[in-house]
Amino acid sequence: MTSILQSLSKTVHISFGLAVLLFLGLYFFGDGFAFDTLFWSWLFRFIHVVVAIMWIGLLWYFNFVQIPNMPKIPDEQKPAIGKVIAPAALFYFRWAAAITVLSGLILAWINGYVHSAMILGLDGSGGKNTAIGIGMWLGLIMAYNVWFVIWPNQKKALGLVECAPEEKTASAKTAMLFSRTNTLLSLPMLLSMVAAQNLY
Repeated sequence: MTSILQSLSKTVHISFGLAVLLFLGLYFFGDGFAFDTLFWSWLFRFIHVVVAIMWIGLLWYFNFVQIPNMPKIPDEQKPAIGKVIAPAALFYFRWAAAITVLSGLILAWINGYVHSAMILGLDGSGGKNTAIGIGMWLGLIMAYNVWFVIWPNQKKALGLVECAPEEKTASAKTAMLFSRTNTLLSLPMLLSMVAAQNLY
């Protein structure tokens, strides 16, 4: 067991295998279910939640752990963060954001509310579509910030692309401010999405 848990790859593969076994158990030993719209809705909701946990979890890691503690790290140790940990975290961060948005839009399309949600329920559907629509728009704004503001500026700040020292400093500040903006939007986004699922 120790050898499994010491390997992230093995741990993730076994976790996936257990999830598949659980799914098969629920299918064959429960009442069963059809591979219909309800199934595809469940599948894309599962994907949506898993990647959203990765995305928002990393967003909060950056804002609650990495950024506040960087000034406390000795200068000679900072390259380990900037050259190794941050680029790896940003890889999962930006792709989790993209897959969260894509799976969420597919989920909305499968369930037939993508248009009503995107117009915030102003077609008269209101309620649930207004709530989920607010969450979707906040998520889209946050994903835009990730791909078109935070990531381009982080590449400069981390020295992944060449730039002048003053531009590097300015890029680090811009990336931090937009990351903090996403943190500000994260709770309203999550609240509206959970409200849409549970209050209507």
